[in-house]
Amino acid sequence: MSTAFATPTDTTSSKGAAAGSPSGGGSSTPRRTAVASVINRISSQQTIEFVDVPAQDYYSTNVFTKSVMKDRLPKTVFKSLVRTIDAGEKLDPEIADIVASAIKDWAMEKGATHYAHVFYPLTGATAEKHDSFLSPTSDGGTLSEFSGKQLCQGEPDGSSFPSGGIRVTSQARGYTIWDVTSPAYILENPNGTTLCIPTAFVSWTGEALDKKTPVLRSMQALNKQAQRILNIFGHEDGAFVASTAGPEQEYFLVDRNFYYARPDLLTAGRTLFGAKPPKGQEFDDHYFGAIPERVLAFMCEAERELFKLGIPVKTRHNEVAPGQFEVAPVFESANVAADHQQLMMLTLRKTAEKYGMACLLHEKPFAGVNGSGKHVNWSLGSSSQGNLLDPGDTPHENAQFLVFCAAVIRAVYKHQGLLRAVVASAGNDHRLGANEAPPAIISIFLGDQLADVFEQIKAGGASSSLPSGTLEVGVDVLPPLPKDAGDRNRTSPFAFTGNRFEFRAVGSNQSISGPLVAMNTIIAESIDYCATKIEESIASDPDGLNAAIQSLLSEVITECSPVIFNGDGYSEEWHKEAEKRGLLNLKTTADALPQLATPETIEMFANYGVLSERELESRLETYQEQYCMTVSVEASVALSLARTMIFPAAIRYQNELASTCANLKAVGYEFDTDTLDSMTALVKSLQDGIATLEHAINDVSATTPDEECRHCCDAILPSMLALRETVDKLEEVVADDIWPLPTYQEMLFIK
Repeated sequence: MSTAFATPTDTTSSKGAAAGSPSGGGSSTPRRTAVASVINRISSQQTIEFVDVPAQDYYSTNVFTKSVMKDRLPKTVFKSLVRTIDAGEKLDPEIADIVASAIKDWAMEKGATHYAHVFYPLTGATAEKHDSFLSPTSDGGTLSEFSGKQLCQGEPDGSSFPSGGIRVTSQARGYTIWDVTSPAYILENPNGTTLCIPTAFVSWTGEALDKKTPVLRSMQALNKQAQRILNIFGHEDGAFVASTAGPEQEYFLVDRNFYYARPDLLTAGRTLFGAKPPKGQEFDDHYFGAIPERVLAFMCEAERELFKLGIPVKTRHNEVAPGQFEVAPVFESANVAADHQQLMMLTLRKTAEKYGMACLLHEKPFAGVNGSGKHVNWSLGSSSQGNLLDPGDTPHENAQFLVFCAAVIRAVYKHQGLLRAVVASAGNDHRLGANEAPPAIISIFLGDQLADVFEQIKAGGASSSLPSGTLEVGVDVLPPLPKDAGDRNRTSPFAFTGNRFEFRAVGSNQSISGPLVAMNTIIAESIDYCATKIEESIASDPDGLNAAIQSLLSEVITECSPVIFNGDGYSEEWHKEAEKRGLLNLKTTADALPQLATPETIEMFANYGVLSERELESRLETYQEQYCMTVSVEASVALSLARTMIFPAAIRYQNELASTCANLKAVGYEFDTDTLDSMTALVKSLQDGIATLEHAINDVSATTPDEECRHCCDAILPSMLALRETVDKLEEVVADDIWPLPTYQEMLFIK
């Protein structure tokens, strides 16, 4: 037996909180109640027992894996199913009843009474509809049943989810469709278990209403084009070429008492007010530091739950900001990785609650400290060829790798606007361009070795590669280390990191499906271009493959080299240089989202069968609406907080100062009124800020989605920022026992 950290769930009364708060005194504010409750929780630490079980004994125990399929399905059915999963063959509808029966039996043996079609609407969240296995019989009993039709198809309301006009209220029918390539799993609950079936979600007209369907379409398009390059190099086995992804998830943890005492965190997911603490991340002492015991206990339990679901989490550590952490899985098929990423976010939130904490996935929950991203490591490969972005020891001789790599470079250059658009959100706007995230300018980092190889190609042909070498540190007892041929670049939004590209601009709260759809499709288009060029060249000269490849690589690197940048992406110099190179600098979501509906983007997605013009435009409308709704909610919360919590606190302190000043003057003591005058000016500024924000919110002159986005960006957000500046100044001068909101210092450092 072993023990893990746990905490009591009781709450402290306002009276007890006031008496036990660090400031003492008799008054109570939500902040002081929260601080006292946290102190009570930490001082009353308890332990819970759990059985020590090796991870390999429970890994994927709640997943209908291939191993389970093999044991429970007839051999012919199993082989048919595996061909669909691994080779992308069409699913045989005749096997659905047999598979459904096997899944039902397996799930019910694990205690499941219901099944749920899990899908991913355009909200970016996870949705599910639960149905019971049990059906009543005529004799008053029940019968457990689960047919192939029930497995393959469900029918949630297609009008109640964002659709950008594809579905209206009077047209409600929508279908969920079983995605056999993503395994079914069991979701545990204290009162039972549920069989979860990953599904696509489409309208009655067959149009995608979800995040999954375009991912599957884009993977199909990528495989089709990649096969052409492999055929050129003599690899004709047809093994499915899949994109793979490994998303790193950053997040913050705060005590739930603080969370509930901050209406902005509770409603908007980020702090709309908050002065910078005396100590933030300046010392870099949190990054990779020792993980606090309570946090480590949470991590251990979260990982156990993720392991049960077959999610291959590998890494955990403290991130840069105090209170910030990261978990990262190894690579999986892009579609499965997207599903697992949604499950990971749910699991982190749910597990944090058990330890008295809230898991914050907003891209910038605290101003002035590191924001949170979700760096998506992307590659492609097949069972027979392995990783197609592995350069080997001598990349200048690896022509197949160079063609695939050149296709990625071209894709990023040609479609930089689209890549920026798919990471655009109200939350990510607070992060992109700051000194902990890539800039809003999309560029690509190759590293010293690859940059040198492509420069040689540009000059006429590559004949060498920079060696990897060995790292010697001058300490005899330390072993020599193999040294990579190039450094890494944390400031690049799209960086080559050895055998994959890392899309670092993705926000921590986002579904990775949108970025995956974009990457898969633009790279499929670029591979198509490269394959066509080579095929046309060797059609006229069958022996000229090497010359055709050299010509293609030289053309691509010459045209697309402006997007390659190995320097400091945070610097002002890069912004100026990028402008000279003609690169886009789409600083806000309002600037970026229209890139989803450019003629070039519409044509590309339609050509490869990923998104129709109607589907693409529906996404633009949906994302614009979500941006405006997010800003509107934040503005309303900021207005409410300023009126009902900040203004009363400021007035009370102003009255205290005025009363003290009057009393001292009455006894002949000369009192310096500068402090009172300054406070009065801040209160006036607060009132003005409230009025300005209210006016910005009530300005309804915008008539189109574009105009509404621009109004949110250019009027409401600046008004919120101006109000925040005043509130943060007030926090620094108002008496501690009066200030109503938990501070950054308390939320970030009390664990």
